[in-house]
Amino acid sequence: MKGPIISGAIILAGMFIFLKFLLPLVTAPLPASLIYLYLALVLSGIMIYGTMSAPSLEAMMGPIFRFLSGKGQTGAGQMARLAVLVMFPLLVGWQTYSRLVPSDLPPAENRTIHPAPPGEFVGLSNPYPKTPENIMMGKGLYAAYCSPCHGANYDGKGPAAPGFNPPPANFSDPGTIAQLQEAYLFWRIKKGGVGLPVEGMPWKSAMPRWEEELPEEFIWKIIMGEYDGAHQSPRTWEEEEE
Repeated sequence: MKGPIISGAIILAGMFIFLKFLLPLVTAPLPASLIYLYLALVLSGIMIYGTMSAPSLEAMMGPIFRFLSGKGQTGAGQMARLAVLVMFPLLVGWQTYSRLVPSDLPPAENRTIHPAPPGEFVGLSNPYPKTPENIMMGKGLYAAYCSPCHGANYDGKGPAAPGFNPPPANFSDPGTIAQLQEAYLFWRIKKGGVGLPVEGMPWKSAMPRWEEELPEEFIWKIIMGEYDGAHQSPRTWEEEEE
C-alpha cells in the first residue's frame, strides 16, 4: 500500500499533531471531539481528491481491495490479511465490552463545574445601564461572537456546537446563567477556558480568551444581551449571601 495511502496517512498524522500539540501553544486546547471533526474533514478531502479520476481511484483503493480480498497474495501477505481479519473484530469486541462492563472504580475526575472566580472579580457589577440600546448592542455582539457555539436562540445549539464535548452552555436553561452573577460570566468570558483555576481541571472548555479581542465594555453588554435573550435574570450578590 504505497503512494496515495501513505501520503494520506502522513497528512492525517501531521494534522493531528498540529491540532493536538502545536495549536494549543497559541490558543486554548481543542476538545477531542473537535479534533476528530477536523480530522474527518481532512480525511473526506483526501478521499475526494483520491477518487477524482479512474487512475487515482485505482491507486488509492486498489491496494486496499486486493488486500481485503486476498487476490494474488501469498506468504506474508496472506498472514497479514488473516491477522487483520481476526484482530479487527476482536478489538471492536474488546472496546465494546470495556465501555459497557460495570465498574466499581471511582470517577476518573473530580472536577468543579463552576469554580469560584478569582478575588479581583468578586463583587463586580455591570457598570453599564440596562437600557434598550445597550441590550440591543449586546445582542448584536452575541450574534457575531457567541451564537456560532451557543446558538441564535441562546440554547447551546449553534452550528458549531456538535463539535464540542461538553457542549456549549444552554443559557435558556434556568440551571445555567440564572444561577450565576454577572461578575462570574464576565470572568469566564474574559479569561476563557485557559483561565480556569486548578479545581476546574481537567480543563474542558473551549471558550476563547475574549479579552484578547473584545474590550470590557463589549463583554458586559454581551452579558446583558445573553440574559435578555434567554429570558433570565442574573443572580445578585444579595441572593448569594442569603
